[in-house]
Amino acid sequence: MPGFLLVNPRSGNRRPTPDDLVEAAAARGIETHVLQPEEDAAELAHAANAEALGIAGGDGSIAPIAEVAIERSLPLVVVPFGTRNHFARDIGLDRDDPIAALDAFAADEDRAIDVGRVGDRLFLNNVSFGIYARLVHRRERHRRRSDTFARVRALALAARRRHPEPIVVDGNPIKARIVLVANNGYELDVFNVGERNGLDEGKLHAYVAEEWWPRTWHERVAETFRIGAPGGEVRAAVDGEPVVLDSPAELHVQPGALRVRVPLQRE
Repeated sequence: MPGFLLVNPRSGNRRPTPDDLVEAAAARGIETHVLQPEEDAAELAHAANAEALGIAGGDGSIAPIAEVAIERSLPLVVVPFGTRNHFARDIGLDRDDPIAALDAFAADEDRAIDVGRVGDRLFLNNVSFGIYARLVHRRERHRRRSDTFARVRALALAARRRHPEPIVVDGNPIKARIVLVANNGYELDVFNVGERNGLDEGKLHAYVAEEWWPRTWHERVAETFRIGAPGGEVRAAVDGEPVVLDSPAELHVQPGALRVRVPLQRE
């Protein structure tokens, strides 16, 4: 089998539909499985008899399948099918054309890229602490309550916190509203975290902002970081997903651990 593609139908809210994607994959000889709410995507990826593993979803859907791809020494194909698709953008995919990404299954060359780990958990983009992590946790709680305005409400609640988060970086307490540890370096501007120029530097970049709306970022570069907070746990967002980590959390980079396969560039 040339490839096995998992589709998360709950990622994003735009076309193509999951049925469109399944049809386009079938036309390319790719076996496709649309995930049901009770299914474990990683278990399905482990059991697949395929030369490459694929995932159609957002940033939060990719890491578990990337973990299986590493364990099985298989290439990973990413189909941008979420809301933001930051990882897909950074490996050079057109985020507005998920169907074109299916052509990666037919490519014959892979790229070795870095992954990050926080404890035993893999991350592809970043791990955030502080105000943004609190926002993600609150958004998730409101989403579970079927709050239509979950993100806006979480943002409003996070904005009420006037004092910096108590965060400890490599044993040193710092005053920061946001600490973001990234797998490779991002282009930063005043308003947001932008793109990454590469994913094979073999470094983590820690970005620290003292303001709720960052005007400046303080950057540190290393292969490992220890991030903690008072108490035995620290709330974080790993690739945009809310998690609670043991404190201090140990983060490190694994250079070249993941093979990704992307469509051939057209002349």
